[in-house]
Amino acid sequence: MKSREPGSATLPGTLSAPLRAELIAFRRDVHMHPELGNQEFRTTAALKARLEAAGLAPKVLPGGTGLICDIGTWDGRRPMLAIRADLDALPIPDVKTVAYRSTVPNRAHACGHDVHTTTVLGAGLVLAELDREGLLPNAVRLLFQPAEEVLPGGAAEAVAAGVLDGVGRIIALHCDPRVDAGKIGLRAGPITSACDRLEITLDGPGGHTARPHLTTDLVTAAARIATDVPAVLARRVDARSGLSVTWGRIESGHAPNVIPQHAELSGTVRCLDLRTWREAPDLVHAAVDEIATLHRAKSTVNYVRGVPPVVNDPVVTELLRDAMTARLGPQAIEDTEQSLGGEDFSWYLEHVPGAMARLGVRTPGDTRVHDLHAGDFDVDEHCIETAVELFTAAALIDATA
Repeated sequence: MKSREPGSATLPGTLSAPLRAELIAFRRDVHMHPELGNQEFRTTAALKARLEAAGLAPKVLPGGTGLICDIGTWDGRRPMLAIRADLDALPIPDVKTVAYRSTVPNRAHACGHDVHTTTVLGAGLVLAELDREGLLPNAVRLLFQPAEEVLPGGAAEAVAAGVLDGVGRIIALHCDPRVDAGKIGLRAGPITSACDRLEITLDGPGGHTARPHLTTDLVTAAARIATDVPAVLARRVDARSGLSVTWGRIESGHAPNVIPQHAELSGTVRCLDLRTWREAPDLVHAAVDEIATLHRAKSTVNYVRGVPPVVNDPVVTELLRDAMTARLGPQAIEDTEQSLGGEDFSWYLEHVPGAMARLGVRTPGDTRVHDLHAGDFDVDEHCIETAVELFTAAALIDATA
């Protein structure tokens, strides 16, 4: 793909002021009415109504939430570019003091999915207008996916429903509160980590704390698993793979002088490397079994596959770079690090090449430290225009490359 200098190619499809205002209002409405994974009925209905009003024919996914919408006429030969957004919110309270604060108790768009949804809608509306003017050389598919926050993620079910049929490349973005609005972060290769869920149960006969030698000391066994499993794994994989086990819950016993019969541990397994992620379940099972056996505890491991790392295709990453350069120039692009967060966009990349960008949402000059999945998360809404124009330019460049 030939690199483009800013201004060297005049690309149509810049965002109009009325549409910019409409998209901000749409984002705020979605923000006020957050819905959890596979419950995004209101959001899906709002998207469907707006796309139909633009003369398009969206199709709701089989589960009743999420949809796809093709723009332009696909000739059945040249693969389409897909642009993906995720719809779901998080089960946490919104603690902001803004007019568009969540109206649903203990529900909040604290990961920016309302922004993702709005920007893909905006790109679709711009591209639909270009198609009516005969300026869209190839069909584009909008993909609004439910349940990104629900392991193993709604992407796997969307793929099974055929959302990638006819698709040759797929792009997406994710809000990043460490990057200024008006900029994006790019990285070829892995940009997120794998994330799985781990649940372990330990059982033994129990007994009196005065005679631990006559029974199975489950509390000690649980403590040893909590500390030793991560240490053992660190010596069984290449350190550069970044395999990490972190516990979120340990529970056992009810009385200080009773050795319990049951203990539970749960946590996450994260990994930076795709090959090690594929080996992780066997490695974790072996480490848990060894330590539990040493302490005469019966162990059961429930290893729940989550998502592999998002590994950005270099060519598609360059497509995003060219698109951003054409719109705002190379100064609007910065390199980004691989995150230990998980993202089910990775499931699409098991089937077609694609890339995810980091969308800057921090107000320039703001020195406060913000994070995702926090109840006070918010964005500088100038990021909406940046994302819409990034997606629009990417669709036009991909169609003519």
